[in-house]
Amino acid sequence: MPEVKRRKLSHDGPPSKKTKVKRDSAVPAKEAQAVEDATDALPNSTTVARKAQEVEAKDVLAEQDDPGDDAAAPKTFADLGVIESLCDACDSLGFKTPTPIQTESIPIALGGKDIIGLAETGSGKTAAFALPILQALLDKPQPFFGLVLAPTRELAYQISQQFEALGSLISVRCAVIVGGMDMVPQAIALAKKPHIVVATPGRLLDHLENTKGFSLRQLRYLVMDEADRLLDLDFGPILDKVFQVLPRERRTMLFSATMSTKLDHLTRAALQNPVRVSISTSSYQTVKNLLQRYIFIPHKFKDIYLVYLLHEFAGQTAILFTRTVNETQRLAFLLRALGRSAIPLHGQLTQSARLGALNKFKTGSRDILVATDVAARGLDIPSVDLVLNFDLPPDSKTYVHRVGRTARAGKSGVAITVVTQYDIEVFQRVEKALGKKLEEQRTERDEVMVFAERVGEAQRVAITEMKGVHEKMKAGRGGGGKGRGIGGARARGGGRRDIMDVEEG
Repeated sequence: MPEVKRRKLSHDGPPSKKTKVKRDSAVPAKEAQAVEDATDALPNSTTVARKAQEVEAKDVLAEQDDPGDDAAAPKTFADLGVIESLCDACDSLGFKTPTPIQTESIPIALGGKDIIGLAETGSGKTAAFALPILQALLDKPQPFFGLVLAPTRELAYQISQQFEALGSLISVRCAVIVGGMDMVPQAIALAKKPHIVVATPGRLLDHLENTKGFSLRQLRYLVMDEADRLLDLDFGPILDKVFQVLPRERRTMLFSATMSTKLDHLTRAALQNPVRVSISTSSYQTVKNLLQRYIFIPHKFKDIYLVYLLHEFAGQTAILFTRTVNETQRLAFLLRALGRSAIPLHGQLTQSARLGALNKFKTGSRDILVATDVAARGLDIPSVDLVLNFDLPPDSKTYVHRVGRTARAGKSGVAITVVTQYDIEVFQRVEKALGKKLEEQRTERDEVMVFAERVGEAQRVAITEMKGVHEKMKAGRGGGGKGRGIGGARARGGGRRDIMDVEEG
């Protein structure tokens, strides 16, 4: 592998020597398609003649697929116009070939157009906007070059890590500005003039209003990731205030796994003549290599069937989604009582506890993550084998994001949804939105009920543990700890804005 020269970004101006970008003009292989159509239209009466035509068609297609032909489809990031140093970064991260959303959007972004990107979760949207921004930054380095808005704190940290990894060879600097954290260290990070700011809207507006010297008047790129979720969390008024202090001469990219009518106003306010890029056939698209199933059971046996399913997938990593904080904590206690390494993740944990839970799951020290929908959006955990919807999600959009935590980056995965007699109507709405009927997960009742006695004992342990948690919460409120949650989280100076950043659950 050739030696990679490191280049350090500065604020003094562009690098002394620009990297030449090699662009190959891609011409649609219409001739090959015409041959295919002609071959399909041949009559069946002359078998020998048909075979001769098929051989000729294969020869033509072979010529079209010749690697030396300009008509070949882009197979590398270099084919899309990405410069060598960023291609090397992609290769070091294991990004061998561009995903469909990257193939479609990167050339448009490099051409200086605004983008509305629609693609299913896990399709590589982060690199689709990070690579063009980093390439433009390398050409004209300056502080506060790009701003990425994300709906949740965990997603903001993840996007920042992706930027730093892709920009490691050019020494890019990022600052993460989210609620639930002390504003002073964040103000210090902004004073160091990072190239990229990744933020939740509420805390960003706090700094724009209160941090002296912080301005985004020179901003060149704005990205709104999971844009529909930003609006679902009622960030609309905050976004309007942020847009007022951003320069009009900028490039804007809006990405989401789903599109809704709510985005029309945001699109008109923030983007200029955007190019729409969609690789999804519907608003509720899931990846093809995801196996989706359901299990229909009586509500009173949910815990027993849960333990049975986890036993069937023993040795594999799983994310278990619940509807409430209380249920998340209870199931974590129950599974621990059964000897399983489960860890809870919900919005009432402190920010450090939430990040700690995610890191333990990512590194493999815990193989089961029990979570509310705070973990449903955007989180990239590469090695999730199973997503289990213990509680049915409130809507079809949330279902798509939950199951999108597995089968990412071309890998396969399984998603199983628990359906009880109380969930039939909601489940039917999910199937209708997906446009297909899910396969049933077959089980033998006798095999399941073997776990009944052990689960009953674990349930009693979990009840005792939950009583202790609730007593601590009551004691905390009585002792001046009003407002604290299960993990001791408390809204700080940001008030309502920080609560919005915490998200539901």
